[in-house]
Amino acid sequence: MNTKQKPISEFIEKYFLHFNAASLVDAAKGYEDQLNQGSKMLVSLAGAMSTAELGKIFAEMIRQDKVHIISCTGANLEEDVMNLVAHSHYKRVPNYRDLTAQDEWDLLEKGLNRVTDTCIPEEEAFRRIQEHIVKIWHEAEANGERYLPHEYMYKLLLSGVLEQYYEIDIKNSWMYAAAEKNLPMVVPGWEDSTMGNIFASYVLKGELKANTVKSGIEYMTFLADWYTDNSSNGIGFFQIGGGIAGDFPICVVPMLYQDMERTDTPFWSYFCQISDSTTSYGSYSGAVPNEKITWGKLDINTPKFIVESDATIVAPLIFAYLLEM
Repeated sequence: MNTKQKPISEFIEKYFLHFNAASLVDAAKGYEDQLNQGSKMLVSLAGAMSTAELGKIFAEMIRQDKVHIISCTGANLEEDVMNLVAHSHYKRVPNYRDLTAQDEWDLLEKGLNRVTDTCIPEEEAFRRIQEHIVKIWHEAEANGERYLPHEYMYKLLLSGVLEQYYEIDIKNSWMYAAAEKNLPMVVPGWEDSTMGNIFASYVLKGELKANTVKSGIEYMTFLADWYTDNSSNGIGFFQIGGGIAGDFPICVVPMLYQDMERTDTPFWSYFCQISDSTTSYGSYSGAVPNEKITWGKLDINTPKFIVESDATIVAPLIFAYLLEM
């Protein structure tokens, strides 16, 4: 008999009975079913989930093997590490809705880059990481080596050079948990992140070669091989937000099926999207899951869920449910 305490599961099953609340429960149970049947799960992170400190619970999901591959924006890749090394220098602005243009300018002059109600400190976060990641880029280039963006971040974390700056418990960093497991990852559009911009500046100055960091096409080809090797029992897709972090990896299935003509490629075996982008006109984030059937991403029988709510509320609840399994 399982005597494990399940306060979150019991709470949401008792009170989350209708509308988006019920969708949350259904999505969590669907995720659980996928894991129980031996399927793997991709989690995509858009928005500012790392700055929202999702790592406090997402890291444990990684440690407990409830996530098997991650797709994230370059911002989420780096901002978890920024929070790790500069947490005490962050500034919360609870009245952010009332800020004037002058207030925003004042934050800029203080080196505080605002994400909704949270300001990331440029000097302690961006530059602290830059000092060390640049050395790793140069070392790779000198050795004739090339790596994907997340592989450089893994090297940075596992080298130990950042330990002197740690300001949160390392167990709350999802990137460190992923680095320890060498978890597969894709980071589409990395170039528009802060570290991507910094790397581009060194290329412009002639100090680094652009191909020292592998490209998005190389991420797609890696993902194609990973999907092919791991889809025998199904691979689910748990999408937080929308945008490139979601659309890039989900496209690997139609690419394999249609462009590579591998017609035995299975569709994604589960799909859930958490988004505050309600059904709309032409946006990817606001598209209902059934639209993905027409693109050859999901099967007609794929379990599909959409929770139209704030991911900073919904994702931790679903993850807590799954960690009580």
